Amino acid sequence: MSKLYIVPTPIGNLDDMTFRAVKVLGEVDTILAEDTRTSSKLLKHFDIDTPLQSHHMYNEHKTVTSVVRRIAGGETIALISDAGTPAISDPGFLLTRACVEAGIRVECLPGATAFVPALVNSGLPNDRFVFEGFLPVKKGRQTRLKALVAEQRTMIFYESPYKLVKTLGDFVLYFGEDRPVSVSRELTKIYEETIRGTAAEVLAHYTQNPPKGEIVIAVGGTKG
Repeated sequence: MSKLYIVPTPIGNLDDMTFRAVKVLGEVDTILAEDTRTSSKLLKHFDIDTPLQSHHMYNEHKTVTSVVRRIAGGETIALISDAGTPAISDPGFLLTRACVEAGIRVECLPGATAFVPALVNSGLPNDRFVFEGFLPVKKGRQTRLKALVAEQRTMIFYESPYKLVKTLGDFVLYFGEDRPVSVSRELTKIYEETIRGTAAEVLAHYTQNPPKGEIVIAVGGTKG
């Protein structure tokens, strides 16, 4: 039966690739990839020779209709991103929604995603949390931060190393310098680290030690 597979890929350590993911990627007709250059290295590592097709945030609006038509016509297609689970701050939502609306079966495999290990190893409450992804760079940033001041759940953010210090400074300004913060960097990779402390302490650390790599921030909610 034709379908769309959503397939998570490792966020750093290739040992995190699941047996099922390798099997599915080897059996589908086509793999849609956020960056074919990055994904070709992954496929080569696991001896997968399925054809790759580019599917990223700049072309997905144009390609969704044709992909849906292909699956409806009998093809089975897998969607992967550069790392982690597609549609989580990566392309994938538009295609998934279009397939659901067209009555096409969508199957998402379990697998790697960066925010789960960052949340769990933060030491912050994880029974209830809110995923915020990337904060707006300019327009809407202040509005979003003000709206989160009263949030009681642990908040999860993605950030680039170049903007981490600015974002931590914003947390000090809006949430207070004593708000608990955990920054996980390079998860699953050789230089993985997690720095925990108050917003002011973590800001001071990264002001003195400019970060590199992929970053996930966990921020404790306000106490009601």
